[in-house]
Formats: sequence, C-alpha cells, structure tokens
Amino acid sequence: MAAPTPTDNRSSKLLGRLSLPERRFVTDALRTETVGGVLLLVAAIAALAWANIPALADSYTSVRTFHIGPGSLGLDLSLQHWAADGLLAVFFFVAGVELKRELVAGDLRDPKAAALPVIAALCGMAVPALVYVLVNTFGNGSMAGWAVPTATDIAFALAVLAVIGTSLPSALRAFLLTLAVVDDLFAILIIAVFFTSEIDFMALGGALVGLVLFWFLLRRGVRGWYVYVPLALVIWGLMYNSGVHSTIAGVAMGLMLRCSRKEGEHQSPGEHIEHLVRPLSAGLAVPLFALFAAGVSLSGEAIGQVFTRPETLGVVLGLVVGKTLGIFGGTWLAARFTKAELNEDLAWPDVLAVASLAGIGFTVSLLIGELAFADDPVLTDEVKAAVLIGSLVAAVVSGIMLKLRNRTYRALTEAEERDEDQDGIPDVYEEHTPDYHLRMAKIYEDRAAEHRRKAEAAAAADTGATAGSSTEGHRPA
Repeated sequence: MAAPTPTDNRSSKLLGRLSLPERRFVTDALRTETVGGVLLLVAAIAALAWANIPALADSYTSVRTFHIGPGSLGLDLSLQHWAADGLLAVFFFVAGVELKRELVAGDLRDPKAAALPVIAALCGMAVPALVYVLVNTFGNGSMAGWAVPTATDIAFALAVLAVIGTSLPSALRAFLLTLAVVDDLFAILIIAVFFTSEIDFMALGGALVGLVLFWFLLRRGVRGWYVYVPLALVIWGLMYNSGVHSTIAGVAMGLMLRCSRKEGEHQSPGEHIEHLVRPLSAGLAVPLFALFAAGVSLSGEAIGQVFTRPETLGVVLGLVVGKTLGIFGGTWLAARFTKAELNEDLAWPDVLAVASLAGIGFTVSLLIGELAFADDPVLTDEVKAAVLIGSLVAAVVSGIMLKLRNRTYRALTEAEERDEDQDGIPDVYEEHTPDYHLRMAKIYEDRAAEHRRKAEAAAAADTGATAGSSTEGHRPA
C-alpha cells in the first residue's frame, strides 16, 4: 500500500477534507458507534415498553431497584445505580481515550483546527443552558437542571442516521464526532464540579494513589489486563465512596493512556485498548444504562406536563432549539472571525442539519437529570421524559433536513471512497501525485487495448458470419 502523501493534510477550508489516517480512524470509530447506537435505540424502546405496559410496569420497578453488592464496601447498590455509576464508567473511559487521542493525534492537536469544534461545542452547551435558565426564570422553575440539555449523544445520533438511511461526508462525520468528544469533556467537568457535595477525603486520597500507580505502571510499560482491571475496579470503588462521581475515575484512566504512535507501531496502546473496550461500551454498558434509565411513564398526562412544567419545557427547548442555534451560531462565528471559507462541496444548511442532529442528548442527559433532581423522583422521571421527547423531536427535524440533501451526500461519499487504481487509498488523496496518474494511464491503456482486441474479434466474427450467409445465398437448390 502506498504511503499517504503530504496532500493528505487537512484543507484550510472550513469542514475541509480529512487527512487519510484521520478519515480511517473516524470511519472505524463511527462504525462501532452506529451499531451501539442501534442497540441503544432498541434498549430505550424496550425500557419504555417495559415501564408503560400495565402488566409489566411493577416488574420493571422491582428489577431496577433490586440491590446487589458488598454493603461492607459501601457498594450495596440498585441495578439502576450500578448501571449509572458502574457501566457508565466504561463509557467515560472510552471518552477519555478519545479525548487524549484528539489532543495528541486528532483535530484538537492543532489550535487552529481545534478552534472550530471547540467553539461550536462550547456554544452548543452554553446556549441550551441559557434557554433552560430563561424558561425557568420566567416560569419560576428550578434551576437545578440547567446542565441536562447540554450533552450530545453521538451513538444515538448515528443510530438516527442508520435508521433514515443517509450517510454524511467524512468532514461532517468528523465534525460531529469531535463535537461529541469536546461535549463529553465539559459534561465530565460539569458532573465533577456541580454534582459533588460531600467529599470523603480518605477515599478520594486512596483513589488518587491508585491513579498514580496506574500511571506509573503504564509509563513502566507493564502489560496485562490482570494487572489493570483489578486496579481499575479498586480506583472506581474508592472514587465512588469519596463522593466524587465514579465516572470521573473512568475518564482519568482513559486520559493516562499513550495515544501517540512510536516508530514501527501500527497502533498506540491507547488506540489498541480503545479498539478492545469500545464494543463493550457501545454494545453493553450504554444500552444497559438506557434500559434502566429510560423507563419512564409516557401517559397523556405525563407528556402534557413535559410541555407545561418549566423544568421539562426548558429541557425540550434546550435540546431542540438551544443545541441547534448554539452549534450553528458557534460555527458561523468561527468562520466569520477566522475568515475561513466553507468547503465548496457543502452548504450552511448542512451545518444547520448537523447542529440539529446534535440536539439528540440521551445518555449523559439522562445521567445529569438523575443527579440534578435526585431528591425528587417524580420530577426526575418527568425530566427523563423531556430528554426522550426533545431528542425525538431533534431526530425528526434533523432527519428531514438531512434526507433533503441525501443525494448530494451519497455522491460526495462515493467520490471519497472511489479507488480505481485499487491500491487501498481513495483516489481523492492521490490526485496530485504523478505515480497515481501514471498508474491510471496504464490501467486505461490496458483497458483500451482489451477493447481494441474485443473489437477486432467482433469484427472478424461479423465478417465470417456475413461470408457464411453469402455462401448460403448462392447454394443451388
């Protein structure tokens, strides 16, 4: 396989073509997330059906609140609690690795390239929070849920793309993925800063010692899952008992992995571990969390309250309106002040559609909803219903906008994937290299020679057929 050339570098245009290594990473990552997103969608539907069918509703509550775990270690938790604090630690571990990779090898390593997704993500979190605050200020609601509509669920967004049958060009897919990575980072900070009340400093100190040991072993090159998995469980348990949300332990360990490649390495250790753990996160951890978190009442009265209570209305409007305006506005401002031109293959309505797609806030929004209204189970369920409804509206709106441009997206995707010389590298990455054009010239010359041979053979056969018919015509009766 030919090596990528300097022409693979990202274009200076806004949402320009990705480099070849980055495109391959994004494609592989999103393929796993798409499968996980479909499983997440199935789990959410199953939870809603289980919680809303009268004959099954009681069993759903019983299973979700069933406690298991060693009480002596402070870990006698309900299954719902295990899903939110335990399984989501795996999700945030992957988010930590993704963030580390973006910082050292992806879009975020270059301040100029990082400006667009960071500004868009920040605006995409600030505006939904502002929408929520305004709605609850005028409606005399609780401000506790301001962070609920700030998160984007990349897996659910990709599941929507899979369901409606559209494919985004790689630049838009990478933009969406990087948005979600930055989004996850700030969601982690929000959880750590705003949802930590009482701290057990002994347990927190133990967790920090464990993290230092984890880092030391990585730097010494110690290998073996039997070393790191037990240590990670101890760190998680101590972090949980410290009062700091236990998912912070996951992201901290993810950030410690080395994601830069040394000479001769096909994958960095971080990329290798992410490749192993991402299916566990997307295929098991997040769907199980959805199964125990998304089961809320969707009766007519409950749905009506979503649009009448300021807390729930603020969540819906934050996801549908705030996310769209924030990300689109942030992208436009970044383009305006950096004087960057939008990629000529795309249009601003494409950015608007992706911004609307980012309004699908499921996993982290549900988690923050549980944390924000932990003392009010009724309001917690209503806020969860608001997250589901807001995400559904955002999915429908973005799906319609994306479907209108699906023919254009399909043509762009096919052009990105075309590999006529069959060397394993898409042709768009080799258009400016002499070797590519020489290979293509040889291919076309061989094809031309083959067609000339076939033409000569066809002409000879036609001449023979004509001669044969002429002989038949002069044969005596």
